[in-house]
Amino acid sequence: MSEQNLLGNFLKDRRSRLDAASLGFSMTRRRTPGLRREEVALRANVSTTWYTWLEQGREGAPSSDVLERLARALALSDVEREYLFLLAQNRPPQLHHQPPATVSAQLQRLLDAMENIPAFVKTADWTVVAWNRAASVVLADYAEMTYEERNILRMVFCCPSKRAVMPEWEKVASFVVATFRAESARAGMTDASRALIEELNAASPEFKALWLDQNVSHHGEGTKRINHARVGLIHLDYSSFAVEGNPNLSLVIYNPSTEIDKKTFTRCCGSVQSSVLQSDRQEHHHQGQRDSQASHRHAVSDRTLLKLPPDKYRDSFYPCRRQQQRRDQLA
Repeated sequence: MSEQNLLGNFLKDRRSRLDAASLGFSMTRRRTPGLRREEVALRANVSTTWYTWLEQGREGAPSSDVLERLARALALSDVEREYLFLLAQNRPPQLHHQPPATVSAQLQRLLDAMENIPAFVKTADWTVVAWNRAASVVLADYAEMTYEERNILRMVFCCPSKRAVMPEWEKVASFVVATFRAESARAGMTDASRALIEELNAASPEFKALWLDQNVSHHGEGTKRINHARVGLIHLDYSSFAVEGNPNLSLVIYNPSTEIDKKTFTRCCGSVQSSVLQSDRQEHHHQGQRDSQASHRHAVSDRTLLKLPPDKYRDSFYPCRRQQQRRDQLA
């Protein structure tokens, strides 16, 4: 097997794994497993000669349309289809549809395990779809927001309170727009992304100007400055990671830049934790008072019942018996 003909080797291997009978082909006089070349060519609607030359490495790069037909003919999975395009055209295929903007239970557990590290997962149009407690404390209370409100572009350009906590707002705004342009193109521009662009163009002159600049960037790594309402200025280093199997999602992790920022961050999380504990204690106190009052009412009721004659005591637990007695008296 030649290492110089990676595309041909891959095509030959994948057709050998197919079940000819299940695809409606005769099993007579078949010396090797899988489909014959002419059967693959028939399923892909290409000539047998052309497909034979392709497997032998004698043809040039196939078009995207032909590769799509070959992927269907060979029943390739999504990752196999991507590998086919990389071998043939040195690039991944165009996305047919946007993968769902949801995270797996394993990824959410990973986020939750980073107790003192703010982290979230966002879509290509910069909507936060998963986060941990530290991110809610330091960045934004995502749990109290709607899906639309969790879009970072809307926060940057349409939310004055969010803009106020960004000392370098102009730099952040330019970076976010340039990165959004690159990521949405890479993942595939959707109708929702186009609607978001139209909305922001109408709502924000700053966004409109930056969008017309045609700048592109990647998220990568950097440092973010936040003027937090509780503890003041915090410097956070960040790194962005692709989510395997879903080009629409990326994981962003933040970490305090210096020891001073680490102490500030710890103080910020501690103040929130203290307020949560105080709120829990108050709720427990109020619940204890309610339980005590309810117990007192039951005790008074029990003492009242104990003073009743036996027949009245029984009747107090059976209102239907009292109703029947009244009907008997009236009769």
